[in-house]
Amino acid sequence: MTNILILGDSLVADHDWQARMPSFKVENRGVPGATAADLLASLPAIKNLAIGAEVIVVMIGTNDLLNDNDEFLVQLKNILIELSHNYPTAEILVNGLLPMDLPNLPYNSVSSLNTHIEAITMRTGCCFLDIHRRFVGSTKQLFQADGVHITADAYAIWERALLEHIAFLVENDD
Repeated sequence: MTNILILGDSLVADHDWQARMPSFKVENRGVPGATAADLLASLPAIKNLAIGAEVIVVMIGTNDLLNDNDEFLVQLKNILIELSHNYPTAEILVNGLLPMDLPNLPYNSVSSLNTHIEAITMRTGCCFLDIHRRFVGSTKQLFQADGVHITADAYAIWERALLEHIAFLVENDD
């Protein structure tokens, strides 16, 4: 059974990934309100608790974007470097940011950040999941009233995308 470690903020923490991916052993280490700096600081403790992760899913940056954290991309790069060091045989899958609907968020800011996130994942030997594209293409109601947190329909899209990528990563490792 493949061991999956999922790291991130409330978007990760607020979902029962194990119930939705029963053929895997899923460890959800999402923390509501977490920023990239918080995740980076927590990695030593996670390393001691999450031994044997074969696939690591990272979804971080939403709170950084909401708080105008200019260091987010540097912190993300450091997270990926440390994860690669701590889990040298694991596949690391980084999710792009979601197309949040917030009045103070410039139109193209999430797409622009996702371009940078994708470049960082490639430079660090990780994989990038363009979840943004899948959300933009949907006709379903994907966001709750706050424009940040997502609905059950959105989680279904995200789950399907994750499972497709994880199946590909696991199959290519054999």
